Amino acid sequence: MNFNALLNHRIIIKSLLNISEKMGLLTILKKMKQKEKEMRLLMLGLDNAGKTTILKKFNGEDISTISPTLGFNIKTLEHRGFNLNIWDVGGQKSLRSYWKNYFESTDGLVWVVDSADKRRLSDCKAELHSLLLEERLSGATLMVFANKQDLPGALSATEIKQILELDSITTHHWLILGCSAVTGDNLLEGVDWTIDDIASRIFTAD
Repeated sequence: MNFNALLNHRIIIKSLLNISEKMGLLTILKKMKQKEKEMRLLMLGLDNAGKTTILKKFNGEDISTISPTLGFNIKTLEHRGFNLNIWDVGGQKSLRSYWKNYFESTDGLVWVVDSADKRRLSDCKAELHSLLLEERLSGATLMVFANKQDLPGALSATEIKQILELDSITTHHWLILGCSAVTGDNLLEGVDWTIDDIASRIFTAD
C-alpha cells in the first residue's frame, strides 16, 4: 500500500470512528434497517369493488369523485413505522391479464369484494383462487375486504367467506372483514392485521 493510499485509508477509518462517536453504532444500524421496514401491498378485485375508494379513504383523501382505474394507482404512506407501498390495479376484465405484471415482491394481497354484487361473486371466487396459485404470490398475506356493507342487501362477511370458499385456503394466512370504504368501517383494523401478519413473517424482533 503506497503512502497516499494508506493516508486515505486512515482518513476513512477516522471519519467512520467520528461518525460512530457522534451517532452511536446502534443509531447507524437502525438507520440501515429503515429500508427493511417496507411492505408492498397489492390491492386487487373485480371492477367497481371499491379498491380506489378504500385506498383514498384510508389515506384521508376526498372520495366524493372516484373514476374507474384504467391502469394502476400507487400510494406510499407511513403507518405504524412501516412504509407501505400500496398498488391499486384496475379490475376490468380486459385488464386482469395484466395483473401478473404487479406480482413481484408482494408481501400482502388485499382482495376487495363488492358484497352487494351477488351476480358476480362466482367470478370473484374464480379470480381469487386463480391468484392464489401464482408462485410469485405464494406465502403472501391475504386480506379480504367484504366492502359496501353500508349498502342495503349486502351479504355479510360470513356469507362472502362461504361463497368464496375461504376455509379451503391453506397456502396463505387470511382474514375476511366486512367493511365500508365510504364510512371507513374496519379499514384500519384490516390494514393493521395485514401489517402484523406480514411483520411476523419477514421481520425479526429488535
